[in-house]
Amino acid sequence: MPEEKPEAAAPWKALDASVHAALSHACLSISPHSALLAWADWATHLAASPGKRLELARLAFEQAGQLQAYLCECVAGLHEGEESTASPPVDDRRFRDPTWDHWPFNLLHQSFLMQQRWWEEATRDVWGVDPHHEHAVAFAARQWLDMFSPGNLLSTNPVVLKRSLDEGGANLARGLGYLLDDLTRQVARLPPAGAEQFVAGRDVAVTPGKVVLRNRLIELIQYTPATDEVHPEPILVVPAWIMKYYILDLSPHNSLVRYLVEQGYTVFCISWKNPDADDRDLGMDEYLDLGFRAALDAVTAIVPGRKVHATGYCLGGTLLAIAAAAMARDGDDRLASLNLFTAQTDFSEPGELALFIDESEVALLEAQMADTGYLCAEQMGGAFMMLRSYDLLWSRLVGEYLLGERRPPNDLMAWNADATRMPAKMHAQYLRRLFLDDDLSEGRHPADGRPVSLGDIKLPVFCVGTVADHVAPWRSVYKLHYLSPTEITFVLTSGGHNAGIVSEPGRPRRQYQLHTRPAGGGYIAPEEWQATVPVQQGSWWPAWAAWLRQRSGAPAKPPRLGAPTKGYKVLGDAPGEYVKEK
Repeated sequence: MPEEKPEAAAPWKALDASVHAALSHACLSISPHSALLAWADWATHLAASPGKRLELARLAFEQAGQLQAYLCECVAGLHEGEESTASPPVDDRRFRDPTWDHWPFNLLHQSFLMQQRWWEEATRDVWGVDPHHEHAVAFAARQWLDMFSPGNLLSTNPVVLKRSLDEGGANLARGLGYLLDDLTRQVARLPPAGAEQFVAGRDVAVTPGKVVLRNRLIELIQYTPATDEVHPEPILVVPAWIMKYYILDLSPHNSLVRYLVEQGYTVFCISWKNPDADDRDLGMDEYLDLGFRAALDAVTAIVPGRKVHATGYCLGGTLLAIAAAAMARDGDDRLASLNLFTAQTDFSEPGELALFIDESEVALLEAQMADTGYLCAEQMGGAFMMLRSYDLLWSRLVGEYLLGERRPPNDLMAWNADATRMPAKMHAQYLRRLFLDDDLSEGRHPADGRPVSLGDIKLPVFCVGTVADHVAPWRSVYKLHYLSPTEITFVLTSGGHNAGIVSEPGRPRRQYQLHTRPAGGGYIAPEEWQATVPVQQGSWWPAWAAWLRQRSGAPAKPPRLGAPTKGYKVLGDAPGEYVKEK
């Protein structure tokens, strides 16, 4: 019998997909259905909770009393001709400048903070509300309140008003110039001001090396040795594909790659291609095969007979964990250790990023990506910015456009603006399999058509979480402890998702905690771990280098760059071509 042809997509499905793609573009990829469901869930349950409403009324009266008492103290100070020494009922770092203590700005900012606290109480502990909806409503309320903070407006910000009087409005003129410049750059799709000072291969990503492998998805960089002898086990770095790799090779003074090379390691690093519409069908399997596995084959060919210290950052670490579990399942013993930096393996509690990931949101993104073939970097960047709206948005707008103070550019800022796209298939797969369904921790995530289990991993693991991580919260990263019985050395370091990893020795105000749980050791809850493990000052990099040395052989002569006889010729200088793609 002739082979049956696959049934064509129903016309109504194509129509719906087009409408949903247009809706996604119009709503900035934020599902209005999810927002409506969340607000309806919260509002209807609050309406059916008289006790909660009475408690909110009591809080409102209490706050009114506090505000009245504070106002009376301030007025009394004014009548006596003295500056008020009244302590504000609510403290917040956004209003710690002394000018906020003057009338009427003290009343404005205290009213705002009390309103913020009231909404925090109103959007939590409402009987019957779905936790995801509760978090979504609280997040939305916080975003709206931040938008109308008195600190964001010229007429209600005393710091801006004083600066304007002192400078005769010159700060506002500078701010207008910065605003016009930013708008022009945005329309022309140019990087932010100052980013041109940090060009990959010239100012950043300058650690010497050679590209020794290139396929349709990656370039593999082998770095030139900086010591006469090297540890025989090479390091293979797998960065996240949602960012350019050189977050780990920034300026010479804060490059993790350069630090490792100077410590006597042979370092290889994957540089992911910046995908376009033609790459829409690249999925997780391709990122595993053309990415990690192709790189590992090259590393073991160039450094034969040696096991590899595999190192993954962010989603690159998640991909590496999947690959390591598949290797353990299949009896592939080419790895010496597994090193995971801010990499989640359990996505049941992924932090505030989960606010942007539910069935409606993912379906909307899938419709949009089916139309474009990829998810543009600005959309992901916008989600990350909303997670820290004050630090990443409002404080910057006030500082630049109202105070007229443009922050000096730095390498991390320039890297953050040099973002990448994500293929439609891969992005949809990792949103569904990892975030929505949590397949990896549940033992359902496939590799080569068969599920993998993190419990199969027997390698020693060095795992790093950061205290202020809004992308991969450290308690979520810590969950690897009950997913795998292997030896785990866990580090909790100060800083955020990026700055906590780019933490070179000598950087001030850095500290970390480190503890090793032996293979098969008992479980310690994260709160107990944080409370009992001693705090150490400085960078965690030397501790990691020492950990690697303990699991490496005696130093030997460095390997050659590439292996031409095995098909790995030197194709050019680092940082290669893929990192320069826009």
